[in-house]
Amino acid sequence: MLKLIIILLMIALVASLATGLVFLMSDQGSSKKRRLFNSLGVRLGLGVCLLVVITYGVITGQLGHQNPWDPGPNMSSPSE
Repeated sequence: MLKLIIILLMIALVASLATGLVFLMSDQGSSKKRRLFNSLGVRLGLGVCLLVVITYGVITGQLGHQNPWDPGPNMSSPSE
């Protein structure tokens, strides 16, 4: 469930970036239209939410590295 939320937030970030590009091209520097700044605020909020969700996942242990080539920490005792 947590990975699905992360994927949805990333898709929303890309969509917000695309709408920001459309607003940038269509407004052409008009000082009366603030759609580009609103899009930036939405993108910033989505980025913060994504960071919070990833941090929560790492802290609770739901997210971690599960790479087949990474054996993890060495549990052998050090020899003296």
